[in-house]
Amino acid sequence: MSAEIICVGTELLLGDILNTNAQFLAQQLANLGIPHYYQTVVGDNPARIKHAVRVALEREPLSQDNSIRCLIFTGGLGPTPDDLTHETLADLFGVPLAEHQEILEDITRKYASRGRKMSPSNRKQALLPQGAAILPNPGGTAPGILWQPQSGVVILTFPGVPSEMQRMWQETAVPYLKSLGFGQEIIYSQTLKFWGIAEAALAEKAAAFLNLPNPTVAPYASQGEVKLRVSAKATSPETAKQIIEPVARQLRQIGDLDYFGSDEETLASALGKLLTAAGETLSVAESCTGGGLGQMLTDVPGSSSYFWGGVISYDNAVKISLLGVNPDDLMQFGAVSAIVAEQMAAGVRSRLGTTWGLSITGIAGPDGGTAAKPVGLVYIGLAGIDAVQSFENHFGAGRDRALIRHVSACTALDLLRRQLEIRGRRDFLSRGAKETRSRGD
Repeated sequence: MSAEIICVGTELLLGDILNTNAQFLAQQLANLGIPHYYQTVVGDNPARIKHAVRVALEREPLSQDNSIRCLIFTGGLGPTPDDLTHETLADLFGVPLAEHQEILEDITRKYASRGRKMSPSNRKQALLPQGAAILPNPGGTAPGILWQPQSGVVILTFPGVPSEMQRMWQETAVPYLKSLGFGQEIIYSQTLKFWGIAEAALAEKAAAFLNLPNPTVAPYASQGEVKLRVSAKATSPETAKQIIEPVARQLRQIGDLDYFGSDEETLASALGKLLTAAGETLSVAESCTGGGLGQMLTDVPGSSSYFWGGVISYDNAVKISLLGVNPDDLMQFGAVSAIVAEQMAAGVRSRLGTTWGLSITGIAGPDGGTAAKPVGLVYIGLAGIDAVQSFENHFGAGRDRALIRHVSACTALDLLRRQLEIRGRRDFLSRGAKETRSRGD
């Protein structure tokens, strides 16, 4: 079996609603080990819905195991005139609609429980293609169908409301698909995350792994972060993890310091683990990011054990009064400069008494840039026990204000993470050398 998701709704095409249903169903199909190669979004139009179904049925099977086509629909099951999924499917496959008394009774009970009377338009939801089984909707009034209209075709329909669709999927669709013999294998994925390397550069480094049959490896990028998704097909998550681990280990080695974590790990949580392990603390001083760096840090549960706070020094007066930035340096070099970034980092570290101080000052745009200091110029300051450093970055090319601020905060986290990673490796090698000498080797 191979599956195709068809989401019906003009509101999806207009961008009024985020299509979370397709994401949920894609993940669930992977859990059942059902290959899924295509997704379609189509408006509330019978001719175009029929066209989407015909295209799906005409696709060549990608393997002998995919001879059964499973078409999964969401949306278009309501009581209004533009809810057309069931009547369009019935017309396409040449069967009449049949009214189901049990559906009418269920809708009537649900309205009565809310102190309301069923509208006549709701009768439409009781009309299903003849021969289709009811896919019950415990949470709403729009049932779906489980239907095999012709040999090699399985159709499942769901309402567009995510909470209703998800419950119907778990309670009825999953047992149904398993009864057809699916779910014996699952597709399990692990996502390796990298920062500070371009997607193309990482793909080149990992080229030898990108054509593996099982596990498969695929690169993709989002908001400056690059990922390698490693997916294995197996009879259980445990077996899949065993298949994935040797490949993931080699990819982590290839990524070296650019690799920071897997799956739900973030740069902030990765940094937090390193600070916790070292018993060290952090404070931040922000200008152009306006608190975004602090938010990333405090999004991590338990971050209060190592993150002590920060200063949003948007105005120069705050930089001078709270962080001790030299006003003469502000006058000579400007707020967006290496020396000011260093003083901000050192100042917040001193004021809050932390091991480390991180600072960000830059031009996020869309205005305020010059030829000498263009939009996207960002300085990051890092103050520690032994030194104060600054790092110049240019994040402006093709990026808007929000993305420049996001990438700036992530890069600041990554700079300290790398410092701690390098120090940890150096300490590890030093301990190894000492142990060797103590053994007399």
